This record gives sequence, C-alpha cells and structure tokens, in this order.
Amino acid sequence: MTATAPAPQIEALRAHYRPILDAIAEGNLAREQARAFGYDQVRLLIDAGFSRLRIPIEDGGDGATLQQVFLLLADLAEADPNVAHVFRNHLAFVEDRLYNSPSVDSQVWLERFRRGDFVGGGWTEANSDSFTNVATRITTDGTTTRISGAKFYATGSLYANWLDVIGLDDDGHLVTALVARDQEGVTLIDDWSGFGQQTTASGSARYADAVVDPHGIFPVQDRFPYQGLFYQTALLSVLVGIGRAAFRDALAALRRRKRNYPLGLDPLPARDALLQQQIGHLAAKVFQASAALEVQAATLDVIADARARRDDVGQAAALEAATIRTHEAQSVIVDTVLEITTTAFDALGASATAVPLGLDRHWRNARTLSSHNPRVFKERVVGDFYVNGTPPPAGLPNAAGPQAQGQGV
Repeated sequence: MTATAPAPQIEALRAHYRPILDAIAEGNLAREQARAFGYDQVRLLIDAGFSRLRIPIEDGGDGATLQQVFLLLADLAEADPNVAHVFRNHLAFVEDRLYNSPSVDSQVWLERFRRGDFVGGGWTEANSDSFTNVATRITTDGTTTRISGAKFYATGSLYANWLDVIGLDDDGHLVTALVARDQEGVTLIDDWSGFGQQTTASGSARYADAVVDPHGIFPVQDRFPYQGLFYQTALLSVLVGIGRAAFRDALAALRRRKRNYPLGLDPLPARDALLQQQIGHLAAKVFQASAALEVQAATLDVIADARARRDDVGQAAALEAATIRTHEAQSVIVDTVLEITTTAFDALGASATAVPLGLDRHWRNARTLSSHNPRVFKERVVGDFYVNGTPPPAGLPNAAGPQAQGQGV
C-alpha cells in the first residue's frame, strides 16, 4: 500500500501546517502552567490532515515520507511538545497499516483515518518484569473478542477514538487489539505523575471485558519491523522541537534584558560578547540536534522503500543500519537538548527563573522524554557493533520489544 504520487516537498507541507502550529504555540505556556489538555489543538491538527501525513495522496493523506513526518513532528513539538507526543502512537499504527499487505481490515482503517479517527496507545504494564510477560488477556467467545487488563504509559489515550492495546490471545500469542475508547469496560485515568510532558494522557488504562473491534486484531509478529525505531524517532523529534523552543525563548529573554552583570563586557546584555558567544554556542547545538534527526529519519525511508520493492535482503540491511543510526542520533540529540535547556540560563539572569516565564518547562519536558530509554544501553550496542561487529538487537516487537527501541519503560 504505497503511494503512487510523488512525495510533496517539505516546504509545501510546512506552509500548509504553519498557521496551525503558530496558533498552537501561542497557548502553549498557558496550557503548560494550568496543566490544561490540548484537546482543541489535537483536533485542529487532525482536521487539517496531520494524522494522515503518511497516507498516500490517493487515499486521502499527504503522501509524506517518513523523514518528512518526523521533521514536521519536530516543528509541532517546538510549538507544543505535549501535543506532538500525543501523535506518536497514532502515527505508528498508521505506519503499520501502510506497511502490511492490502487487506479489508486496512481499508477499514484507512476510511476511519479519512473521517478523522485517532488512535491512542496501551502496551506497557507498569508492574510486569518484561515486555512479553503481560497479564492482559484477549479472549474470543463465538464471534466476540474481549480484552481485560491494565496498562500504563497509555500516551494519547484521552484524545483517542481507538486504543491500540497488546495482550495474549487464547493460544498464548502476543496480539494487538484495537478497542473503541467510548464503551463500557474501558476506564482511562489521568494519573501520570511525571514532572514533564504532563498533558500527554500517559497515565493508566483499564479494560474489563471491553469489546475488541472485529477489524482490529493483529499478531504482534506481523507489526512493521522498524516499529521500535519509529517510536524512538518520534521521541527524538519531540526533543529536537523542545531544544528549538528553549533556544527561541532564551534568545527572546536575552534581548529583553536591560541590565548586565558587573563583570559583563557591555552594559547592555545583547551587546556583551560573552553572552553573544553563549547564544552562538546554543545555536550550533540546535543545528546539531536538527541535523542528526534529519539524517537519522531518512534511514527509515530506506527500510520502507526496500519493503515496497519486496527486497527482503535490502530491508534487513537497512533495518540494521537504521538501528545503529537511531541509537547514535539518540545519544547526540539527548545530550544536546539537555545541554540547551540547561545552559540557556547561563545567558540570562536570575529573573529568568521566574515561574511565569516557564523556561523550566523545556528542561522538565526534555528530561522526561530522555528518560524513556536511557542512552547508556544504546551506546553499548553501538560500541559492540563497531568494536566486535555484533549486530544490534532486532527491532521486532516480539523480539527486542518496543521498550528496547522506544516504546517507553
């Protein structure tokens, strides 16, 4: 199910979504301070087509490449990282339907996407000792399939029409099940207690004999093999957007400053060579993070292109290369964005810590996202690959699991 029309230029896509992103950015600080969920902002994006970025033009989408999707996601994260993170699970499920061979089920989902349906997540169980050891059960009695269990990190669930949930079927196989959110037996709880990304609906979800959609049961082994990399790239995109936003706000704060330190090189901070150098350093870090994302995201298109050509050997090679590149990009982007969100204060005064300015939100959000998948584990894999030629763990969710490459722990 690949696009026959050529992919649009990133400039055209950005021009289309720019007015919406600007409107979303205007209320970001107020929503952050009030812990207000961006329901209207998410729906505005869905109505404009953001949820259908990857869907071929002839099927009602933008026909964007994977690289373009993640560059746009970074643009959205610059406007509001909470809203951007909400789209992670939906975009992944869309990719899974596009990756797999055409089917009646996929056509049903494409039609649902065209009418604006949105998908939230529900894979991780906070108290399980491993990804494959899940307590959630998906059972079939006659023609009806039901699901029971509890999930955490249910990102995007409160915004969603459908919840993508993983569990064990009657034969003990891992499957994902799409469950209508608005039904008896589904309980969503806003109990996410992290100090960052507070309005992403990443709390608990409980299922008590909830009915599974008849077109929504998929074996985990058939999920698209770069799913873990997709999830991780979404996190990196949001981080890049946060880094840009932190730089933007630090620059604006420096320009407003009228008083310098006694040891400053100029009475006006904006003319102080040391502070100019600090801003220049941060600008280079923003470029570094953005460039790493642009290069890394393109590697996912290589996998998808090999799949479209039915080139299994090429796909396997592309998956290994993309895995290494994604781990490398994670290390670069996490380090860089945490530096931006911290050292931006070195160019400002103590007044920059004022709560109404909300400059701390950038570090809190970046630190929270960076903690999903500690980079120390990824750097070890990269080192073993270069030193010993050891292939990185496979990206299949039933092998390494989404936690290993970006689903969240």
